[in-house]
Amino acid sequence: MFFNAFIIALREIRRNLTRAFLTVLGVVIGVAAVITMVTLGRGATEMVKSQIANLGSNLLVMRPGQGWGDRNAPQFSMGDVQAIKEQISGVRAAAPLAQATAPAVYLKNVRNTDIQGTTPDYFGIANWKINEGRFFDEKDLLEGAPVCVIGETISKELFAGDDPVGKKIRMQSTSLLVIGTTAVKGQGGFGDDLDDNIIVPVTTLQHRFSGKKSKQSINQILFSAEDHYPTAGIITDVAALMRERRGLTSVNQENNFSVTDTRQIADVMSSSTQVMTSLLGAVAGVSLLVGGIGIMNIMLVSVTERTREIGIRLAIGARAREVLLQFLVEAVTLSCVGGVTGILLAYGLCTTLAKVVGAPFIFDPKINTIAFIFSAAIGIVFGFMPARRAASLDPIDALRHE
Repeated sequence: MFFNAFIIALREIRRNLTRAFLTVLGVVIGVAAVITMVTLGRGATEMVKSQIANLGSNLLVMRPGQGWGDRNAPQFSMGDVQAIKEQISGVRAAAPLAQATAPAVYLKNVRNTDIQGTTPDYFGIANWKINEGRFFDEKDLLEGAPVCVIGETISKELFAGDDPVGKKIRMQSTSLLVIGTTAVKGQGGFGDDLDDNIIVPVTTLQHRFSGKKSKQSINQILFSAEDHYPTAGIITDVAALMRERRGLTSVNQENNFSVTDTRQIADVMSSSTQVMTSLLGAVAGVSLLVGGIGIMNIMLVSVTERTREIGIRLAIGARAREVLLQFLVEAVTLSCVGGVTGILLAYGLCTTLAKVVGAPFIFDPKINTIAFIFSAAIGIVFGFMPARRAASLDPIDALRHE
Protein backbone atom coordinates (compact mmCIF):
# COMPACT_ATOMS: atom_id res chain seq x y z
CA MET A 1 0.00 0.00 0.00
CA PHE A 2 2.79 2.38 0.89
CA PHE A 3 4.68 1.62 -2.32
CA ASN A 4 1.58 2.27 -4.43
CA ALA A 5 1.01 5.55 -2.60
CA PHE A 6 4.60 6.56 -3.34
CA ILE A 7 4.25 5.76 -7.05
CA ILE A 8 1.04 7.79 -7.28
CA ALA A 9 2.74 10.67 -5.42
CA LEU A 10 5.60 10.70 -7.94
CA ARG A 11 3.10 10.68 -10.80
CA GLU A 12 1.25 13.69 -9.37
CA ILE A 13 4.50 15.59 -8.82
CA ARG A 14 5.64 14.87 -12.39
CA ARG A 15 2.28 16.01 -13.73
CA ASN A 16 2.66 19.42 -12.05
CA LEU A 17 6.41 19.97 -12.10
CA THR A 18 6.30 23.77 -11.99
CA ARG A 19 3.91 23.84 -9.07
CA ALA A 20 5.92 21.15 -7.28
CA PHE A 21 9.13 23.15 -7.77
CA LEU A 22 7.60 26.32 -6.36
CA THR A 23 6.11 24.32 -3.49
CA VAL A 24 9.42 22.82 -2.35
CA LEU A 25 11.43 26.00 -2.95
CA GLY A 26 10.90 27.13 0.64
CA VAL A 27 12.15 23.78 1.95
CA VAL A 28 15.15 23.89 -0.39
CA ILE A 29 16.12 27.37 0.80
CA GLY A 30 15.54 26.46 4.44
CA VAL A 31 17.63 23.28 4.37
CA ALA A 32 20.41 24.95 2.37
CA ALA A 33 20.48 27.97 4.71
CA VAL A 34 20.62 25.87 7.90
CA ILE A 35 23.39 23.58 6.62
CA THR A 36 25.40 26.47 5.16
CA MET A 37 25.22 28.57 8.34
CA VAL A 38 26.16 25.69 10.63
CA THR A 39 28.95 24.41 8.36
CA LEU A 40 30.53 27.83 7.87
CA GLY A 41 30.16 28.51 11.59
CA ARG A 42 32.06 25.34 12.41
CA GLY A 43 34.71 26.27 9.87
CA ALA A 44 35.05 29.74 11.44
CA THR A 45 35.38 28.18 14.90
CA GLU A 46 38.17 25.87 13.73
CA MET A 47 39.88 28.78 11.98
CA VAL A 48 39.85 30.80 15.23
CA LYS A 49 41.27 27.87 17.17
CA SER A 50 43.96 27.37 14.55
CA GLN A 51 44.93 31.05 14.58
CA ILE A 52 45.18 31.10 18.38
CA ALA A 53 47.22 27.88 18.28
CA ASN A 54 49.62 29.60 15.87
CA LEU A 55 50.57 31.97 18.66
CA GLY A 56 52.08 29.18 20.69
CA SER A 57 51.60 25.91 22.55
CA ASN A 58 50.12 26.27 26.07
CA LEU A 59 51.12 29.91 25.80
CA LEU A 60 50.75 32.47 28.57
CA VAL A 61 51.61 36.12 27.97
CA MET A 62 52.43 38.71 30.63
CA ARG A 63 52.15 42.41 29.81
CA PRO A 64 52.70 45.58 31.84
CA GLY A 65 49.51 47.18 33.19
CA GLN A 66 45.96 45.86 33.21
CA GLY A 67 45.10 46.95 29.67
CA TRP A 68 46.55 46.37 26.22
CA GLY A 69 47.89 49.89 25.92
CA ASP A 70 48.98 50.92 29.44
CA ARG A 71 52.29 52.68 28.80
CA ASN A 72 52.67 54.03 32.33
CA ALA A 73 53.19 50.66 33.99
CA PRO A 74 56.83 49.62 34.49
CA GLN A 75 58.15 47.09 32.01
CA PHE A 76 59.91 43.84 32.79
CA SER A 77 63.54 42.81 33.06
CA MET A 78 65.56 39.77 32.10
CA GLY A 79 65.69 39.00 35.84
CA ASP A 80 61.90 38.59 35.80
CA VAL A 81 62.21 36.10 32.96
CA GLN A 82 64.87 34.13 34.80
CA ALA A 83 62.87 34.15 38.04
CA ILE A 84 59.79 32.71 36.29
CA LYS A 85 61.88 29.95 34.69
CA GLU A 86 63.55 28.99 37.97
CA GLN A 87 60.86 29.52 40.61
CA ILE A 88 57.48 28.67 39.02
CA SER A 89 56.46 25.03 38.83
CA GLY A 90 54.88 23.88 35.59
CA VAL A 91 56.67 26.43 33.39
CA ARG A 92 58.41 24.66 30.52
CA ALA A 93 60.20 27.72 29.12
CA ALA A 94 60.06 31.51 29.29
CA ALA A 95 61.29 34.19 26.92
CA PRO A 96 61.27 37.99 26.79
CA LEU A 97 59.84 39.97 23.92
CA ALA A 98 61.03 43.52 23.30
CA GLN A 99 59.79 45.42 20.27
CA ALA A 100 60.79 48.37 18.11
CA THR A 101 59.68 49.65 14.72
CA ALA A 102 62.02 50.65 11.90
CA PRO A 103 62.15 50.48 8.09
CA ALA A 104 63.97 47.46 6.69
CA VAL A 105 65.94 48.14 3.49
CA TYR A 106 67.40 45.74 0.94
CA LEU A 107 68.70 47.32 -2.27
CA LYS A 108 65.79 49.55 -3.35
CA ASN A 109 63.11 47.66 -1.44
CA VAL A 110 61.81 49.15 1.82
CA ARG A 111 59.40 47.67 4.36
CA ASN A 112 58.24 49.24 7.63
CA THR A 113 57.96 46.43 10.13
CA ASP A 114 58.35 45.35 13.74
CA ILE A 115 61.66 44.18 15.13
CA GLN A 116 61.23 41.63 17.89
CA GLY A 117 64.05 41.02 20.31
CA THR A 118 63.99 37.76 22.26
CA THR A 119 65.96 34.66 23.25
CA PRO A 120 66.29 31.25 21.54
CA ASP A 121 63.58 29.81 23.84
CA TYR A 122 61.01 32.01 22.08
CA PHE A 123 61.00 29.91 18.93
CA GLY A 124 59.89 26.82 20.81
CA ILE A 125 57.34 28.66 22.96
CA ALA A 126 55.68 30.35 19.98
CA ASN A 127 55.74 27.24 17.77
CA TRP A 128 58.04 28.74 15.14
CA LYS A 129 59.40 26.35 12.56
CA ILE A 130 62.46 27.06 10.46
CA ASN A 131 61.95 27.19 6.71
CA GLU A 132 65.56 27.78 5.68
CA GLY A 133 68.76 28.48 7.54
CA ARG A 134 68.75 28.45 11.34
CA PHE A 135 67.53 30.25 14.45
CA PHE A 136 70.01 32.32 16.44
CA ASP A 137 71.55 30.62 19.48
CA GLU A 138 72.87 31.47 22.95
CA LYS A 139 76.22 32.57 21.52
CA ASP A 140 74.49 35.13 19.27
CA LEU A 141 72.49 36.29 22.29
CA LEU A 142 75.55 36.78 24.52
CA GLU A 143 77.46 38.64 21.80
CA GLY A 144 74.52 40.79 20.72
CA ALA A 145 75.27 39.60 17.20
CA PRO A 146 73.74 41.58 14.27
CA VAL A 147 71.79 38.59 12.97
CA CYS A 148 68.09 38.12 12.31
CA VAL A 149 65.41 35.61 11.37
CA ILE A 150 62.70 36.93 9.07
CA GLY A 151 59.12 35.93 8.28
CA GLU A 152 57.66 34.98 4.92
CA THR A 153 56.08 38.41 4.34
CA ILE A 154 59.42 40.19 4.84
CA SER A 155 61.13 37.69 2.55
CA LYS A 156 58.62 38.34 -0.25
CA GLU A 157 58.53 42.12 0.13
CA LEU A 158 62.26 42.72 0.41
CA PHE A 159 63.82 39.90 -1.60
CA ALA A 160 61.09 39.27 -4.20
CA GLY A 161 61.78 35.58 -4.63
CA ASP A 162 65.54 35.63 -4.03
CA ASP A 163 67.02 33.47 -1.28
CA PRO A 164 67.43 35.86 1.68
CA VAL A 165 69.67 33.63 3.81
CA GLY A 166 73.21 35.00 3.88
CA LYS A 167 72.18 38.47 2.69
CA LYS A 168 72.14 41.65 4.77
CA ILE A 169 69.32 44.08 5.37
CA ARG A 170 69.82 47.58 6.72
CA MET A 171 67.74 48.86 9.60
CA GLN A 172 68.55 52.37 10.81
CA SER A 173 72.36 52.39 11.04
CA THR A 174 72.73 48.64 11.54
CA SER A 175 73.21 45.88 8.99
CA LEU A 176 71.62 42.59 9.97
CA LEU A 177 72.69 39.27 8.49
CA VAL A 178 69.70 37.06 7.64
CA ILE A 179 70.52 33.63 9.06
CA GLY A 180 67.10 32.01 8.66
CA THR A 181 63.50 32.30 7.50
CA THR A 182 60.47 31.04 9.41
CA ALA A 183 57.76 28.77 8.04
CA VAL A 184 54.48 30.45 7.15
CA LYS A 185 52.07 31.01 10.05
CA GLY A 186 49.49 33.31 8.48
CA GLN A 187 47.20 35.46 10.58
CA GLY A 188 46.97 35.41 14.35
CA GLY A 189 43.79 35.33 16.40
CA PHE A 190 43.38 39.10 16.10
CA GLY A 191 43.97 39.41 12.36
CA ASP A 192 47.63 40.47 12.54
CA ASP A 193 50.16 39.04 10.09
CA LEU A 194 52.45 36.76 12.08
CA ASP A 195 54.90 36.53 9.17
CA ASP A 196 55.52 40.29 8.97
CA ASN A 197 58.37 40.53 11.47
CA ILE A 198 62.10 40.44 11.98
CA ILE A 199 63.37 38.53 15.02
CA VAL A 200 66.75 39.40 16.55
CA PRO A 201 68.52 38.58 19.82
CA VAL A 202 67.11 40.79 22.58
CA THR A 203 70.60 42.08 23.34
CA THR A 204 70.97 43.22 19.73
CA LEU A 205 67.65 45.08 19.90
CA GLN A 206 68.49 46.79 23.19
CA HIS A 207 71.91 47.99 22.14
CA ARG A 208 71.41 48.78 18.45
CA PHE A 209 67.75 49.84 18.02
CA SER A 210 65.68 50.73 21.06
CA GLY A 211 68.55 52.32 22.98
CA LYS A 212 67.14 50.78 26.15
CA LYS A 213 70.08 49.51 28.11
CA SER A 214 68.28 49.68 31.47
CA LYS A 215 67.20 46.56 33.29
CA GLN A 216 63.49 47.14 32.65
CA SER A 217 63.11 47.16 28.86
CA ILE A 218 61.03 44.07 28.12
CA ASN A 219 57.55 44.68 26.65
CA GLN A 220 56.23 41.16 27.23
CA ILE A 221 57.19 37.87 28.82
CA LEU A 222 56.00 34.71 27.12
CA PHE A 223 56.06 31.37 28.90
CA SER A 224 54.63 27.97 28.11
CA ALA A 225 53.10 25.50 30.51
CA GLU A 226 53.90 21.84 30.77
CA ASP A 227 51.33 19.56 29.12
CA HIS A 228 48.35 18.74 31.37
CA TYR A 229 49.58 21.22 34.00
CA PRO A 230 46.79 23.54 35.24
CA THR A 231 47.51 26.99 33.88
CA ALA A 232 45.35 28.63 36.56
CA GLY A 233 47.87 27.57 39.21
CA ILE A 234 50.77 28.89 37.12
CA ILE A 235 49.04 32.25 36.67
CA THR A 236 48.46 32.51 40.44
CA ASP A 237 52.09 31.66 41.23
CA VAL A 238 53.44 34.06 38.59
CA ALA A 239 51.22 36.85 39.93
CA ALA A 240 52.49 36.31 43.47
CA LEU A 241 56.11 36.27 42.28
CA MET A 242 55.73 39.42 40.20
CA ARG A 243 53.98 41.31 42.99
CA GLU A 244 56.95 40.56 45.20
CA ARG A 245 59.50 41.55 42.55
CA ARG A 246 57.61 44.76 41.67
CA GLY A 247 57.23 45.84 45.29
CA LEU A 248 53.45 45.45 45.54
CA THR A 249 53.44 44.57 49.23
CA SER A 250 50.04 45.98 50.19
CA VAL A 251 46.90 43.97 49.50
CA ASN A 252 45.24 47.22 48.41
CA GLN A 253 47.71 47.70 45.57
CA GLU A 254 46.42 46.40 42.26
CA ASN A 255 48.63 44.42 39.92
CA ASN A 256 50.48 46.62 37.45
CA PHE A 257 50.75 43.67 35.07
CA SER A 258 48.39 41.11 33.53
CA VAL A 259 48.76 37.47 32.55
CA THR A 260 46.72 36.11 29.63
CA ASP A 261 46.11 32.44 28.82
CA THR A 262 45.71 32.06 25.05
CA ARG A 263 43.70 28.86 25.54
CA GLN A 264 41.09 30.85 27.45
CA ILE A 265 40.98 33.38 24.62
CA ALA A 266 40.48 30.55 22.14
CA ASP A 267 37.68 29.06 24.25
CA VAL A 268 35.89 32.41 24.58
CA MET A 269 36.16 33.22 20.88
CA SER A 270 35.08 29.71 19.89
CA SER A 271 32.12 29.88 22.27
CA SER A 272 31.06 33.22 20.81
CA THR A 273 31.31 31.86 17.27
CA GLN A 274 29.24 28.81 18.21
CA VAL A 275 26.52 30.97 19.76
CA MET A 276 26.34 33.12 16.63
CA THR A 277 26.21 29.99 14.48
CA SER A 278 23.32 28.62 16.53
CA LEU A 279 21.42 31.90 16.24
CA LEU A 280 21.95 32.10 12.48
CA GLY A 281 20.95 28.45 12.13
CA ALA A 282 17.76 29.10 14.10
CA VAL A 283 16.91 32.10 11.92
CA ALA A 284 17.54 30.06 8.80
CA GLY A 285 15.33 27.30 10.23
CA VAL A 286 12.35 29.66 10.14
CA SER A 287 12.39 29.43 6.35
CA LEU A 288 11.84 25.67 6.74
CA LEU A 289 8.59 26.41 8.56
CA VAL A 290 7.63 28.81 5.78
CA GLY A 291 8.32 26.02 3.29
CA GLY A 292 6.09 23.70 5.31
CA ILE A 293 3.24 26.21 5.18
CA GLY A 294 3.69 26.35 1.41
CA ILE A 295 3.40 22.57 1.19
CA MET A 296 0.23 22.63 3.28
CA ASN A 297 -1.37 25.29 1.08
CA ILE A 298 -0.60 23.44 -2.14
CA MET A 299 -1.83 20.14 -0.70
CA LEU A 300 -5.11 21.80 0.28
CA VAL A 301 -5.43 23.04 -3.30
CA SER A 302 -4.61 19.54 -4.54
CA VAL A 303 -7.35 18.04 -2.35
CA THR A 304 -9.86 20.48 -3.80
CA GLU A 305 -8.79 19.76 -7.38
CA ARG A 306 -8.95 15.98 -6.89
CA THR A 307 -12.18 15.82 -4.93
CA ARG A 308 -13.97 13.72 -7.58
CA GLU A 309 -10.96 11.36 -7.75
CA ILE A 310 -11.13 10.95 -3.97
CA GLY A 311 -14.88 10.33 -4.18
CA ILE A 312 -14.40 7.61 -6.81
CA ARG A 313 -11.73 5.88 -4.74
CA LEU A 314 -13.91 5.92 -1.65
CA ALA A 315 -16.96 4.75 -3.61
CA ILE A 316 -15.20 1.67 -4.99
CA GLY A 317 -13.97 0.55 -1.59
CA ALA A 318 -10.86 2.55 -0.65
CA ARG A 319 -10.64 3.13 3.08
CA ALA A 320 -10.22 6.57 4.62
CA ARG A 321 -6.79 5.69 6.01
CA GLU A 322 -5.60 4.75 2.49
CA VAL A 323 -6.65 8.17 1.18
CA LEU A 324 -4.98 9.83 4.17
CA LEU A 325 -1.79 7.86 3.53
CA GLN A 326 -1.87 8.80 -0.16
CA PHE A 327 -1.85 12.56 0.47
CA LEU A 328 0.51 12.28 3.42
CA VAL A 329 3.05 10.36 1.33
CA GLU A 330 2.73 12.98 -1.40
CA ALA A 331 3.47 15.79 1.09
CA VAL A 332 6.43 13.91 2.59
CA THR A 333 7.79 13.13 -0.89
CA LEU A 334 7.66 16.81 -1.80
CA SER A 335 9.48 17.82 1.39
CA CYS A 336 12.10 15.05 0.99
CA VAL A 337 12.81 16.13 -2.58
CA GLY A 338 13.24 19.65 -1.25
CA GLY A 339 15.53 18.35 1.51
CA VAL A 340 17.82 16.46 -0.88
CA THR A 341 17.97 19.43 -3.26
CA GLY A 342 18.73 21.74 -0.33
CA ILE A 343 21.61 19.51 0.81
CA LEU A 344 23.13 19.53 -2.68
CA LEU A 345 22.72 23.31 -2.89
CA ALA A 346 24.28 23.74 0.56
CA TYR A 347 27.31 21.65 -0.45
CA GLY A 348 27.95 23.94 -3.41
CA LEU A 349 27.45 27.09 -1.32
CA CYS A 350 29.71 25.86 1.47
CA THR A 351 32.59 24.94 -0.82
CA THR A 352 32.35 28.31 -2.56
CA LEU A 353 31.85 30.53 0.50
CA ALA A 354 34.53 28.70 2.50
CA LYS A 355 37.08 29.72 -0.12
CA VAL A 356 35.79 33.30 -0.12
CA VAL A 357 36.00 33.80 3.66
CA GLY A 358 39.14 31.68 4.04
CA ALA A 359 37.56 29.23 6.50
CA PRO A 360 38.01 25.46 6.21
CA PHE A 361 35.12 23.46 4.77
CA ILE A 362 34.19 20.80 7.33
CA PHE A 363 31.58 18.38 6.02
CA ASP A 364 29.33 17.25 8.87
CA PRO A 365 27.12 14.24 8.06
CA LYS A 366 25.22 14.83 11.30
CA ILE A 367 23.83 18.27 10.41
CA ASN A 368 22.99 17.07 6.90
CA THR A 369 21.08 14.08 8.28
CA ILE A 370 19.26 16.23 10.84
CA ALA A 371 18.28 18.75 8.18
CA PHE A 372 16.91 15.98 5.94
CA ILE A 373 14.95 14.36 8.78
CA PHE A 374 13.57 17.75 9.78
CA SER A 375 12.47 18.42 6.19
CA ALA A 376 10.66 15.05 6.14
CA ALA A 377 9.03 15.89 9.47
CA ILE A 378 7.86 19.19 7.98
CA GLY A 379 6.06 17.19 5.29
CA ILE A 380 4.36 14.99 7.89
CA VAL A 381 3.30 17.87 10.15
CA PHE A 382 2.07 20.24 7.46
CA GLY A 383 0.72 17.51 5.19
CA PHE A 384 -1.43 15.86 7.84
CA MET A 385 -4.26 18.41 7.81
CA PRO A 386 -4.81 18.30 4.00
CA ALA A 387 -4.53 14.50 4.10
CA ARG A 388 -7.08 14.28 6.89
CA ARG A 389 -9.44 16.58 5.04
CA ALA A 390 -9.20 14.33 1.97
CA ALA A 391 -9.84 11.21 4.06
CA SER A 392 -12.89 12.73 5.77
CA LEU A 393 -14.71 13.62 2.52
CA ASP A 394 -18.13 12.08 2.03
CA PRO A 395 -18.06 9.92 -1.14
CA ILE A 396 -21.48 11.15 -2.40
CA ASP A 397 -20.59 14.83 -1.90
CA ALA A 398 -17.19 14.26 -3.47
CA LEU A 399 -18.72 12.65 -6.58
CA ARG A 400 -21.07 15.63 -6.99
CA HIS A 401 -18.16 18.07 -6.84
CA GLU A 402 -17.54 19.98 -10.09
